Amino acid sequence: MEKTSTGAFPSTMNSSEKQETVCIFGTGDFGRSLALRMLQCDYSIVFGSRNPQKSSLLPNGAAVLSYLEAAQKSDIIILAVHREHYDFLKELTEVLKGKILVDISNNLKIDQYLESNAEYLAQLLPGAHVVKAFNTISAWALQSGALDANRQVFVCGNDSKAKQRVMDVVRTLGLTPLDQGSLLAAKEIENYPLQLFPMWKLPFYLSAILCVFFFCYCVIRDVLYPYANGNQDSTFRLAISIPNRIFPIAALTLLALVYLPGVIAAILQLYRGTKYRRFPDWLDQWMLCRKQLGLVALGFAFLHVLYTLVIPIRYYVRWTLKNRTITQALAKTDDPFSTTTAWLNDSYIALGILGFFLFVLLGITSLPSVSNMVNWREFRFVQSKLGYLTLILCTAHTMVYGGKKFLSPSSLRWYLPSAYVIALIIPCTVLVIKFILILPCIDKTLTRIRQGWERTSKPTSNGQYLKQNSICMDSQL
Repeated sequence: MEKTSTGAFPSTMNSSEKQETVCIFGTGDFGRSLALRMLQCDYSIVFGSRNPQKSSLLPNGAAVLSYLEAAQKSDIIILAVHREHYDFLKELTEVLKGKILVDISNNLKIDQYLESNAEYLAQLLPGAHVVKAFNTISAWALQSGALDANRQVFVCGNDSKAKQRVMDVVRTLGLTPLDQGSLLAAKEIENYPLQLFPMWKLPFYLSAILCVFFFCYCVIRDVLYPYANGNQDSTFRLAISIPNRIFPIAALTLLALVYLPGVIAAILQLYRGTKYRRFPDWLDQWMLCRKQLGLVALGFAFLHVLYTLVIPIRYYVRWTLKNRTITQALAKTDDPFSTTTAWLNDSYIALGILGFFLFVLLGITSLPSVSNMVNWREFRFVQSKLGYLTLILCTAHTMVYGGKKFLSPSSLRWYLPSAYVIALIIPCTVLVIKFILILPCIDKTLTRIRQGWERTSKPTSNGQYLKQNSICMDSQL
């Protein structure tokens, strides 16, 4: 619950007049960058420092005073010092009473302390209105005007008026405040900047596992097998040939994994007969990182295209073509033209081009600057309908690549099929299940469930269970 302050704080500022004075405790990099940004927005800045005479490199127009003198100049005090240096604030308890104290500190590691820095500060100075803000934005972002960086500033605090006043300052600086509630959210906000690609961990791990597995698989088939059976050195394939098989396999598999959780979620909803039950945590986490999975898949697709473009200039390819030409010339023979082979080759290339084009389109529409320009129906059409079309084209591209030798016994090496055969397992499974789900009889039931319909069962007088259909009115729909 939020506390209400007895003091009256103005919630808005008159842009036609000079902005109020803001006090900043600390003359480090972030404090100077924040002061410079505020001076550009017509705020008056006064620094509080333990050594006012030795403070240097401060922006022009800012005054430097002792902590006590600076605190008396403003109702808003921004604390730009680390937690281990909070002790000096005890001497300012009476001066800081009733003032807004903005904590912008971060820690060196996640959950470094039992309580957040902001909560500790509130305990240290019970008379001040502590607000957590600015810790998720960098000094560089402030200096660059936040044009090329994250503009979001998480704000939390127990005093609603104090929090609103800090949010007004954030907006004046050209940033976007996000109200996260009370100081209970401060610990999560402080942990946020310390997380290293939190939504990318699963995609990176899956990518690494796929690449390592298929690399070892291809080495066994394409390097060890020729050496064991004919003492043939094929280690040169490690540079281009094997990576150019791993990248498209990883791209296709990760693209299928983007749509697999949605299929699993639909099956769960059909089985449960309701949408008002939480999915398992692993499925929730999987669905939250689908965008990252798709972007990593797009990266592998780009690598596949680049590696494919360099195939004609490879020494092995040029040597093979030259030898074949010389052999045919000496033998006065040629290879007859095969219309079937030409069709398969052209179809394989065409499907690859179309699939890659739609793949790029999916990646572009996932960018915030693009997705903000389309409505929800347009975004869903691109990401869902065109996404499945992309998966179909890329799967067909792989299947046509195999051609007649798709399941030919001659393609087996040590009873191991080609790598692209294994790569088709997940995409084909997703497409088959999706085809079943869009059948009218199933799709109609699934649509009703997602609109609020629930299937319930209750016993009848003869001991059997009678299924009832009921409409659940959700006030949020």
